[in-house]
Parts: sequence; C-alpha cells; structure tokens
Amino acid sequence: MPGPTLDPDAAARVASFGPIPPMHERGLDAVRAGVENTPVPDDMPAMASIEERCAPGPDGPIPLRIYRPTDATDASVVVYFHGGGMVMGSNRSFEPLARALAAGSTATVVSVDYRLAPEHPAPAQFVDCSAVTTWVAENATSLGVDPARLAVAGDSAGGSLAAAVTLAARDCGGPVICAQVLMYPGLDRDMAAPSMVAMPDAPLLSRADIDYMHELADDGVGAPHDAYRIPAYAEDLSGLPPAIVVTGECDPIRDWGERYAQRLRDARVQTTLTRYPGMYHGFLMRPDGTARGRLAMAEIGALLRAKFAEPLPF
Repeated sequence: MPGPTLDPDAAARVASFGPIPPMHERGLDAVRAGVENTPVPDDMPAMASIEERCAPGPDGPIPLRIYRPTDATDASVVVYFHGGGMVMGSNRSFEPLARALAAGSTATVVSVDYRLAPEHPAPAQFVDCSAVTTWVAENATSLGVDPARLAVAGDSAGGSLAAAVTLAARDCGGPVICAQVLMYPGLDRDMAAPSMVAMPDAPLLSRADIDYMHELADDGVGAPHDAYRIPAYAEDLSGLPPAIVVTGECDPIRDWGERYAQRLRDARVQTTLTRYPGMYHGFLMRPDGTARGRLAMAEIGALLRAKFAEPLPF
C-alpha cells in the first residue's frame, strides 16, 4: 500500500532541495556539513536579544544560545533541544525553529548545544539536556525567568530528549516542568510501526537514514533500553506535565509520537496531539518553508502561551 501524499506546498519545498543521497552513502562528516552549511533565512523573527552562554555540566561547559523575544509578556522560559538523530545539528542550524518558538510563545528560549554521538556516546546527550534544564531552574533569577513557568521542547531526536528530561524530572524530584513540546519525536525504536512500514523511502528521512543514525548513536552503548534514552520504553507515564505532540502525516516515525501521545492520555496526562496533513519529517526546522509549518508554530505558541498564563498551583 503506498504511503500518504505530500501537501503541494511541502512537495515544492522538498523538490527545492534536489536529490539527496542516503546518509550512509555520504558519510557523517558530509551529512553534518550539509546541515550546518544550509543558509538560514533572512526574515527570521526578530529578537530583543540573543546571548551566547555556557551552563556548567558534569562533563564540562555546555554551550547555550538564549533568545529573548520582542513581545515577551512574562518571564516564561522554554529549554529547547534540537533535532538531528543525536549525531548532527547545532544551535546555529536550528536557529529558525528556536526563534519561531520564542516569537510564538513569547517566552525566553534556551537552546542547548548538547554533545553529539558517536564522539560522545549516550547518555551524554541526555546528561547535557537534563543538566541545562536544572541549571535554568536553579538560576532563574539571574536569567530573568520564572522557574514555575518552565517548559521543555524538542524536535525529532530533540523531542526524545525533551520527553526523557521530563521523565527524569518526575522521577528525581525536579525541576518542575509545566509543559513538554514533542515535535515529531524520535522516541521509539519500533521499526515495524505501520508508518515506518508504509514509508521506508519517505522524503528527507528514509528507513536507511534512520538505521544509519541509530547505528551511530548506539555506538559503544551497552544499555539501549534505558527509558531516559528511549522514552517509549518507560513503563509509567503518569504524573507527567501536559504535552503538546506534533506529527507529520508523511513522516515514517509519525506513529512513534502518536502512540506516545495516546499512552500519555491513557495515563491521564493532558495531551494535545496534532497531525499535520501532507507534512514530512523535519518540516519545522524551517518553519516558514510551508503554510502548515507556519500554522504548526502558531498553534504551538498559542498552546504554550495559554499554559504559561494559567494560575500557579501554589
């Protein structure tokens, strides 16, 4: 059975990239260079300020980029983890998404340049993201943010990291996270999911690409079934903060996010799940690239603003 069809807007966007060989044929250095050398748009949302900082981590300083939007209405903050399969990506290459998140939510966004595999095997990525989230909460006053209005967000592999940080915060007694935003999260390893079977050659993320990134990310890892590494393996999802889950219809890992969202609902976690028709994996990396990308960021921003505006529970 053929997979779903790209939205015309998305199809034009994908066509603009031209032919893209599989990742394993290009090699990791070339794949990384391709991501980092892609120009960022000139018309990204304006920010009141952008600051480069480092947070202390257990294994050394962790680079951050802090975006403060021009329309900030309160001191809410989102700690953001970029995508890239745990093996590529940076604050620079995912700047358009981070800016759009800040502009849409009117919250300060702290974007985390976590260490990448395979040079830094798991759990280095989780350790860095968890450490920064705790640091933001503990240093809220000096950062000018409200620790009671702290959310986490991530796309693709970053969505998996956001889910993992949220699980760990629940299990370890903090920090308090008021919302989790999981954009087409890569938080499972079920290669028999119906969306994976239906779309092995999906644009921009094929089954071969997923296998290649998993092989690199798993290099030297002895315990791949840790729930903080693969959140879908968590047995208990109760007691987690409200979730905003976004998927794309034409994404082979679509079912991973949707199944996780259903499990959150089953655990009585307030969950908003939106599938965007005709959208490919990674459609929010350049949010202005498609009409539905712009819509998704507007809806994510509105949901976060509503959450941040709720009365504090204490």
